[in-house]
Amino acid sequence: MTGTTQKRGGVIFDRDGTLNHDAGYTYRPEDLRWMDGAIDAVRTVNAMGFAALVATNQSGVGRGYFDEADVHRFHAAMEADLARSGARIDAFYHCPYLEDATVAAYRMADPPDRKPNPGMLLRAMADFDLDPARTLMIGDHERDVEAARRAGIRGILYPGGSLLTTLRNGLALLG
Repeated sequence: MTGTTQKRGGVIFDRDGTLNHDAGYTYRPEDLRWMDGAIDAVRTVNAMGFAALVATNQSGVGRGYFDEADVHRFHAAMEADLARSGARIDAFYHCPYLEDATVAAYRMADPPDRKPNPGMLLRAMADFDLDPARTLMIGDHERDVEAARRAGIRGILYPGGSLLTTLRNGLALLG
């Protein structure tokens, strides 16, 4: 039997400032405010059969502002909101490590998962067996675009406004 199976595509979203408003180390579920078009963007990715993933630096953990349980609670609140709207994130990846962390357990020189390093993106792509040519990273900082470049995928800078519009523009570039 011959034939090729095309690998799945995916969209990896940054979190703060891309999916949700960034209030500065946002971690409390009650502070969750979606960016314009964010829920529709995730639902669109789901409808396409692509993996919808999140890769987020969470230096607030390493700085001692909140802990990893808070990160998971915030993600659970996101998942609940999305589920009510018929959308889902397939997996969340976060990096609490940084070189000058005040919490010693999170102090690491040049953490491989901290964007602009590509560790979280590479792990997500491996976990979901994604085709790099059909995978997109959307984030609100150049470090997100650089992480995508280092991971061998297309990176799109989210300038604000409708995330759904940014997603559509990015998907058009995948061909």
